[in-house]
Amino acid sequence: MARTVTTPVPAGMRRRVMRAGMIVAGAMGCHAEAPLAARDRPAPRDVGGWTVAASEDAKGCFVTRTYDRPGATTLLLGLDIDGANRLSVLNENWSIAPREKLKLTFRLSRGGYVGQAAVGIVSDGKQGFVTGFEATFPSYFAASPTLAIARGDVPVERLPLDGSGAAVARLRACVAALRAMPAARRDDRIPKDPFAANARRESGK
Repeated sequence: MARTVTTPVPAGMRRRVMRAGMIVAGAMGCHAEAPLAARDRPAPRDVGGWTVAASEDAKGCFVTRTYDRPGATTLLLGLDIDGANRLSVLNENWSIAPREKLKLTFRLSRGGYVGQAAVGIVSDGKQGFVTGFEATFPSYFAASPTLAIARGDVPVERLPLDGSGAAVARLRACVAALRAMPAARRDDRIPKDPFAANARRESGK
């Protein structure tokens, strides 16, 4: 069960949050090098008003929803095959700068997180933030009817999460499908350095 806590963020998590902006951009449509062909990744699914799909780098999946309100707020929850998660929220009207460091409060129906570190991002013409939680967060997210976000005493968003239980179940199934796939392998016939003098004799290992 989620509980209200002040969250000091370990160094490893801070690095993960800083990298997450680029990962979210890839998930939301920016092109990245993909180790698995598009046809090999689980197909996107619409589940109760949410969209569940594999990220373009095939290292995880995400569930996303855009809300019909000023600025068309987009919420995205990503889950990696290594179990890490990240939450991003974006809006056309917000003025968050890329890489801006934020401290936000997130409240679910049964608790929340105070002083949660987040980082500013820009994606698909919207500005917002991304943050990462402990491994149990997707379960809390799935069980809560709402997510409220604040910056100190300033309300940021209050988002209904109806249908999130089924969406997170599908998210986990998507990640399990990726985890079960063999890692893509480089063609052994391709030299490690095709431009080397001995390229014809060099193996691709």
